[in-house]
Amino acid sequence: MTVDAQPHYGPTYAQDRAEIEDLMARYLFAIDYQDWDAYVATFTEDGELEFASGTSKGRAAIREAVMKFQTGIGRFYHTEDGKPALLRHVILQSSVRVEGDHAWARSLWLEMANNGPQDSMKMGTYGIYEDDLRKVNGRWLLSRRRVLNEFLKGRQSGPGNPVRDMDVLAEALLKGGK
Repeated sequence: MTVDAQPHYGPTYAQDRAEIEDLMARYLFAIDYQDWDAYVATFTEDGELEFASGTSKGRAAIREAVMKFQTGIGRFYHTEDGKPALLRHVILQSSVRVEGDHAWARSLWLEMANNGPQDSMKMGTYGIYEDDLRKVNGRWLLSRRRVLNEFLKGRQSGPGNPVRDMDVLAEALLKGGK
């Protein structure tokens, strides 16, 4: 198969995709409501999170990094009276590729907060999630999430189509690579 062709979807694709989309939603609700137990539970034990502040490996390191990030984010997102704004993350669209107990996803995300004039909603940042997932004990989990911020120098996606990049990874696994 060339990366231009749509992959063949196996008989469990719909269920796998539904479980992966649920995982992605749980991730976003956990970060928006600062539920760090639920947040780290979306990752494998040896999971990896890469975002603008660096890369963290393992659930303990991921928890520490995201808590530090959350504390610092109030400097950028705050209401007119100086209190931390409420952030809400949204996934707009995702392409998901499943091959056995491995999956990849590429998703466009954005965040908004009540830090506009008179605490109105203001569109904030946006980017791409590059996800590698593994099915562990019957559950899909993030083994790696790379958060790209399209507005930060050096953190943009591309220049090629991120879905093509995902398909190249899947095809390499199918051919016996890692």
